[in-house]
Amino acid sequence: MTAKKKRIWIARDPSKCSGCRKCEIACSLFHEKRVWPEASRIRVFMLVPGVEVPHFCVQCEDYPCVEACPVNALSVSSETGAVLVDEGKCTGCGMCIKACPGKIPHLHPTKNYILICDLCGGDPQCVKACQEGGWNALKIVSRKDYAYEVYARTPDEITEDLVVKFYGEKGKELV
Repeated sequence: MTAKKKRIWIARDPSKCSGCRKCEIACSLFHEKRVWPEASRIRVFMLVPGVEVPHFCVQCEDYPCVEACPVNALSVSSETGAVLVDEGKCTGCGMCIKACPGKIPHLHPTKNYILICDLCGGDPQCVKACQEGGWNALKIVSRKDYAYEVYARTPDEITEDLVVKFYGEKGKELV
């Protein structure tokens, strides 16, 4: 009998992100069996030079993407709490993207299905890569009951907050 996996969450501190993109590489190696950042479930955006934003699913408590899927291709893992994509059912319609407050899901670059972080089955490779590099922008924590949707924001919104944090109110001119 296998031990039940603990429901986890990836805590993120984008102000610590170096922009190395090792998280994208680790994710694509795990899922695609090759280095292919475009097919990674985590993406790093640099909308302002020097401000890097790791962007991936926050597993909202109400899972609006799952509810929006017209073909029931999305489900929630009872073990990890991650959104799972049934590649055979997904039509790539984009309704989950529209429903997501952070516009996080994205289409696979060559296949017609959505990519969403599945927490690598409970062993997130992006976190391992970030921790090994010593940046600690990502870390695994136990899933608690609080508003995950607060973290589901677009890269533009996160970048604007980081620019103000790094450069002050005058930094908004950069965004």
